[in-house]
Amino acid sequence: MLRFVSTRDNTSVPLEEVLFRGLAPDGGLYMPTSIPSLAGNPDSEEQEFRVTAAWASSRLFSTQLGETKAIRLALETLDFPIPLVEVSPGIHVLELFHGPTHAFKDVGGQFMAGLMQYVGLPNSEKRTTTILVATSGDTGGAVARAFHGRPKTRVVVLFPDEGVSLQQRRQMSTLGDNVFAIAVAGTFDDCQELVKEAFASETLRDRYCLTSANSINLGRLLPQMFYYLHATRLLSPTPAFFAVPSGNLGNLCAGLLAHTAGMPALGFLSAMNANDALRRFMATGNLSEQPSVPTVSSAMDVGKPSNLERIRWLFRENPNQLNDIVRCASIDDSETRRCITEVHEQTGYVLDPHSAVAYHVAKQHHDLEAGPTVVLATAHPAKFPDVVETAISSKVEPPQELLAVMKRKELFSEIKPALRELEALLDETILDD
Repeated sequence: MLRFVSTRDNTSVPLEEVLFRGLAPDGGLYMPTSIPSLAGNPDSEEQEFRVTAAWASSRLFSTQLGETKAIRLALETLDFPIPLVEVSPGIHVLELFHGPTHAFKDVGGQFMAGLMQYVGLPNSEKRTTTILVATSGDTGGAVARAFHGRPKTRVVVLFPDEGVSLQQRRQMSTLGDNVFAIAVAGTFDDCQELVKEAFASETLRDRYCLTSANSINLGRLLPQMFYYLHATRLLSPTPAFFAVPSGNLGNLCAGLLAHTAGMPALGFLSAMNANDALRRFMATGNLSEQPSVPTVSSAMDVGKPSNLERIRWLFRENPNQLNDIVRCASIDDSETRRCITEVHEQTGYVLDPHSAVAYHVAKQHHDLEAGPTVVLATAHPAKFPDVVETAISSKVEPPQELLAVMKRKELFSEIKPALRELEALLDETILDD
């Protein structure tokens, strides 16, 4: 992979600019001009996730890093398991929550933090790079943890004050050091709009040395292809149908990129809660923006998904092909809760609310006789105890890392969703002397 372009401009740029600008100057999102083939499998009998990740990393990043460094980067940053569990006949759950913050965002966050260090932070001898990120839940904790303690880097996380779980908030607000958490009086869309406004201002970009680390930044999205390849490898030679919990659509976009690069797949099911922008777009061909609606699967509460622009760009030459590959469906909170209850009663398996949306939709909309279904499980159920424990009528044992953050002191600021308030807070707390 050599060059990248904005979804709104054909001017190509190198990886360094993609990583450290995040959002393109024209307001578009970066995409690769081409992707090396990801067909096939590693030449190894080992089934660990990091083996697949290292194989894919060598194909994607050898041009920039060299093959040895590209492989080492994946082995160093993605040293946690991603099991594939057959929960019921034909339905497999890909557990993406065994990383340091127990959410699928750890894959992209850990790899991106390492990639930035390998490429080299800009102004490394003069100023600290500020990573500004909006989160609807798990992105903030994953990015904060990935960059925590890294030299010449600070993280500023914006989260909706009422839109994340207590556990998710504490994963952002208890790290301290170079991590700054900010609660925004509004929705995730408000947080995301603040980030976009900040990046649109050359003055602010220069003043704070800004870059991003949510799925706006392609450097965080590309490694998300790795776990699709991993699931495909584990089920080889049978291709799978992927059910993807969908909010900002980065997860779905990563799967579509992998498929475009040669990964076999029966198709993709974009599973949504009441925030169903992609379903409405695919049904009408128009994106009618609507405010996000709070649900029990809060990380998917996105009214204006950024990565829809990437998906449209990916299928720009043949828009109808998107409908051939992707199907959409949405469910409400009562169906989400019922799915958690029924799956636990029938199999003993515990789903988090986001994975439950995908599981329920997969059972409704995919013919299991056509091939196996892989449900992407995006977070540990213990991160949502109020919903999950009520649904299964029992406690969920949290991992030790989640127990630890519940005992640490919190420190976060609060602002209204206005750029001037964000700017004033950044000037007060993090601006270099």
